[in-house]
Amino acid sequence: MKSCLPPDPNPVRPAHALPALACDAHCHVFGLAERFPYAEDRSYTPPDAPFESLVALHDHLGVKRGVIVQASCHGTDNTAMLDAIARGNGRYRGVAIVDAAVTDDTLKVLNDAGVRGVRFNFVAHLGGAPDLDVFDRVLRRIEALGWHVVLHLDAQDIVKYADLIGRIRVPFVIDHMGRVRAEAGLDQEPFRQLLELMRNPLAWVKVCGSERVSAGKRPFDDAIPFARALVHAAPDRVLWGTDWPHPNISKDMPNDGELVDLLFRICEDPALIRKILVENPERLYDFAPSK
Repeated sequence: MKSCLPPDPNPVRPAHALPALACDAHCHVFGLAERFPYAEDRSYTPPDAPFESLVALHDHLGVKRGVIVQASCHGTDNTAMLDAIARGNGRYRGVAIVDAAVTDDTLKVLNDAGVRGVRFNFVAHLGGAPDLDVFDRVLRRIEALGWHVVLHLDAQDIVKYADLIGRIRVPFVIDHMGRVRAEAGLDQEPFRQLLELMRNPLAWVKVCGSERVSAGKRPFDDAIPFARALVHAAPDRVLWGTDWPHPNISKDMPNDGELVDLLFRICEDPALIRKILVENPERLYDFAPSK
């Protein structure tokens, strides 16, 4: 079982101030393991990255809101995420992982706790595609709640599952720019498919995970053209996140302060920055309206 490296313990202070109520729309909490055990069938073991550490990072960066995404190492036990949302007193929303056994009562409890979506992993090193019958059944059930689905895909899966994605009836969010490979260029088929997908009014994308897209090392500037193209394609349906604490990074561990500044190199328009960091997540995740 793979063990993950810890995040950079010394995030720089970003050179750019974030707008009021800026949202980190993709972050995680892991453990503490003695209180929130990891799933026995997990494919990796992260270092503990508890709520207190996430809050300290967000305070340092100037992030006022966040979306805590359930990761596969905790499986369908969403307890650590729910605990963090509750302790955040409205600062955080969540995206859960559920299976075929989830009940309507459980979905209501999750909704009342601040969960606004479910996540499905298709990524090969995390176990590959889910049971597609379960996928379809869960999506039918969350539709009445007004939730969305987060799709964690490898780049080639954008092409492979085009028909599946095309029949989704709820808003769906593509994680990490579809994990496309920067070295394959802007004209690679998965990225062209992703850009075409963004014409669908239900499609959202996260311009995060630049370290996963990049072929190089910090500051991951070779991911910028991909992020810019996605922002241009659907500015009203783009989100940004740190992906802290960056599980399964095999290249350079990102510095979270540098990731904030990378966003400002991706997009220099203050109005568009506000849309990505405040207005779009506020709409999708049902945060209290900003003034």
